[in-house]
Amino acid sequence: MRYISTRGGISPIPFKDAVMMGLATDGGLLLPESYPHVTRDQLESWRTLPYSELAFNIIAPFADDIPGDALKEMIRRSYATFTHPDVTPVVRENGVYILELFHGVTLAFKDVALQFLGNLFEYILAERGERLNIIGATSGDTGSAAIHGVRDKQGITIFILHPHGKTSAVQAMQMTTVTDANVHNIAIRGTFDDCQDMVKALFNDLDFKSKYALGAVNSINWARVLAQVVYYFHAWLRVSDRTGQPVSFSVPTGNFGDIFAGYVAKRMGLPIASLLLATNENNILTRFVNDGDYSLTGVVPTASPSMDIQVASNFERYLFHLYGEDSGRVRSAFEGLRKEGRISFSPSEMLQVRQDFCSASVDQTATLATIGDFFRETGYLLDPHTAVGVRAALDLLPSGIPRVCLATAHPAKFSEAVEKATGKPAPVPDAVAVLSGLASRCEVMDADLEQVKAFFVPRAKQLSS
Repeated sequence: MRYISTRGGISPIPFKDAVMMGLATDGGLLLPESYPHVTRDQLESWRTLPYSELAFNIIAPFADDIPGDALKEMIRRSYATFTHPDVTPVVRENGVYILELFHGVTLAFKDVALQFLGNLFEYILAERGERLNIIGATSGDTGSAAIHGVRDKQGITIFILHPHGKTSAVQAMQMTTVTDANVHNIAIRGTFDDCQDMVKALFNDLDFKSKYALGAVNSINWARVLAQVVYYFHAWLRVSDRTGQPVSFSVPTGNFGDIFAGYVAKRMGLPIASLLLATNENNILTRFVNDGDYSLTGVVPTASPSMDIQVASNFERYLFHLYGEDSGRVRSAFEGLRKEGRISFSPSEMLQVRQDFCSASVDQTATLATIGDFFRETGYLLDPHTAVGVRAALDLLPSGIPRVCLATAHPAKFSEAVEKATGKPAPVPDAVAVLSGLASRCEVMDADLEQVKAFFVPRAKQLSS
């Protein structure tokens, strides 16, 4: 399997090179040249497989430059850290299925991809005798999952930028209480988009990227998306009957990565009836799907902070396919976005978009009401991001088709919103309780690229080539 850039400026590269490149050297995002097709017979043969074996069957065709035994062992170790034997179990509540993606070390769906990516990095670095400086931006969950994915890995130093005061208290503690020498947290006085823009600027400086051996853990790294494809197959196998019935998925998203993984699963042949893209007030993606309006506005702080994003990184991957894999049009579109703050689409393109997705925006009032109502009716607690997806599913998806709602975080990570909605604090799992009182370390600075570089350089020199 070879990988190409959405902007057409690189020759096709193998999987291991794609993992290490992260963001393509032409500024685009990496995608496979084609998607393997999964037959109905294959799907049925996977129905009783444990999660790690299912993951191996789905990931292996994309990673054919890694020996099967080595890949299988990496995957096994990645999911041995999860506290539920099914890794991403599915439960049925109030007419919908909840796909619980929060049984990893940081209680968020990012663990599914980042435990795997940490092991991938370690394997490739050891094979090549290289070292890596990871730099990433987070709106809350990616940072902590990435830190915990690489904190014990050889040859890696990690720098994570997050918006100061705009993550939940638990999210902040999960990052800043990891004080290992190779872990550096940077709190930026600004938004997630400010953090993400600076990370992209560093990767687009090709001399800097090469000199400091930069690696990406954000969902710009294809391996992140690939690992997330697995749980769509896993959920379908748990809730569908043996006639191969389609299943609908409701995905709370801000950066488009999680729902793009569902889009990939559908392209591979998974019978998906609908992919519902659920947003909060930061609804650029809903405006795109429903109105063809992909225009930038200000970020609105909400009770679901991991979705408080305007610039959706993974949208470029979808746009490449929407434009018929015309990399020139992709480059032009993002140049227009930079200059004019918007991208426009033709009627035929929007017809295709609405065949691929449906979408709804759920505001904070409705989000909190959904948490409260769902808890009173079922006794099941939703975190505010999951509540956005559940509310959208109940409003938009027909009940005659199984509806799977992705539960992206444990409610304890957003206890303030849960208590406001239900009148009761979320039960505190041991993984959260142990954070209180731990020493922490974090550097606070302005949204200034030069300040970030001044902090990064002396701490990364030991790993530079």
